[in-house]
Amino acid sequence: MNSVSPTSVQYLNQDELRRSEERQFFTPRASSQREDNPGLFPGGRAVCSQQSEPDEVDKLKSKLLSTWNNVKYGWTVKTKTSFSKLSPVHLFGRTYHFERDEDVERFQRDFASCIWLTYRRDFQQLDGTVWTTDCGWGCMLRSGQMLLAQGLVVHFLGKAWQERKPTREAPLPCPSTAHRCQAPPISTDRSQGPWELRHPWHNCSPEKMEKERCHRKIISWFADQPQAPFGIHRLVDLGRSSGKKAGDWYGPSVAAHIIRKAVDCCSEAGNLAVYVSQDCTVYKGDVANLANRSEGRPAWDPAAEWKSVIILVPMRLGGEAFNPAYVDCVKELLKLEFCIGIIGGKPRHSLYFVGFQDDALLYLDPHYCQPFVDTTKRNFPLESFHCNSPRKTAFTKVDPSCTIGFYSRHRTEFEELCLHLTRVLNSGAAKEKYPMFSVVEGCAQEYGLEELCARFSQQTARIQRPSKQSRGNKPTTEDFVVL
Repeated sequence: MNSVSPTSVQYLNQDELRRSEERQFFTPRASSQREDNPGLFPGGRAVCSQQSEPDEVDKLKSKLLSTWNNVKYGWTVKTKTSFSKLSPVHLFGRTYHFERDEDVERFQRDFASCIWLTYRRDFQQLDGTVWTTDCGWGCMLRSGQMLLAQGLVVHFLGKAWQERKPTREAPLPCPSTAHRCQAPPISTDRSQGPWELRHPWHNCSPEKMEKERCHRKIISWFADQPQAPFGIHRLVDLGRSSGKKAGDWYGPSVAAHIIRKAVDCCSEAGNLAVYVSQDCTVYKGDVANLANRSEGRPAWDPAAEWKSVIILVPMRLGGEAFNPAYVDCVKELLKLEFCIGIIGGKPRHSLYFVGFQDDALLYLDPHYCQPFVDTTKRNFPLESFHCNSPRKTAFTKVDPSCTIGFYSRHRTEFEELCLHLTRVLNSGAAKEKYPMFSVVEGCAQEYGLEELCARFSQQTARIQRPSKQSRGNKPTTEDFVVL
């Protein structure tokens, strides 16, 4: 992240990431074939021995498409994102006022500490395909990875693990000199991450060293290799049960269920479960049963122990376009400290939304193709897993399909989360509008068809009630909601 202007707070994009000169592959066969086939598919010949061999036409199409996508997403345009000093910025439930230099620095640090997962190239072939890159089609999976990574960071490291103060004894290596009244800029030299610039780990306490090791461990779980529990190979494999395959576009709802399956199958996730809502409804009883760790005790027993839970709510906020009636509600949800972001974006262009300022969403963009990183190496480089350049887009430009995520550590936090969600979803901003989703007591199987139809009829009647201004006019997207 470049220096912050004292007159207009803005961030400049980082220089293009330096390409790694040493590309390691997980199988000797893949690396040995790289000399014979120096293109984008180092394991291209190995696929001939597989039983599910793609035909030559599919191979050619995949190679041409991969080449085009690598060129298209392999570079970035140097643009800048401007932030108003008059309005607060919200990021994962935290608020920053940019008229204060300390808040600018705090925002720089907090944003740069988010795990950034993007397109990758030159990784081991996806099973049964010729794909060695997800460039051009895996953006929703990458956005889902980022949302899960944020949940894991909060779960293992806590919500305020980024709040480590810079070591004043060690000067920050900055590429340019800045006035003392300015917030210290983050270097554009991506060979070191901002956390490494600010914290010389060899002088840190054992607790901070352990947190950094955990940070690296979490990143390694998203490595582009078959063994990684949340890597692209694993997610594509789990997506087959939903009728998806490598090269397909994944929607936010499918991505939510793939994340749930990946966590269910992962022993490394520890005391964590993922709940995906049904029909835009979070059933508190179902969440409680999923989180209950105590055998022989009901989930709501005060003595029962609970797992931590990531709650994912797929929804559609409008018909063909995003319904502006939901903007205020989305803002209030993003202000909650329990929120871990939203996966959505533009049509066939997924983004990971992490906050907002005024009427613009802040996001991390997976559409940047970077080289494969071997996370099995000791002290593997971290620079490509963190982004120094926040970007914004207007609420009105996003696709109505999205999935929002929340995290609760234990039963008390879950009950507090439900109170906040009920308040937001039934607030004055959402009055006489169909709620984004609902939080109800009980379990899904306790609601029969008649109860669901009656509840839906009442909600539909409420949102279709004509106002004085709308009588005689054609219905708009605010009158009807696609479920």
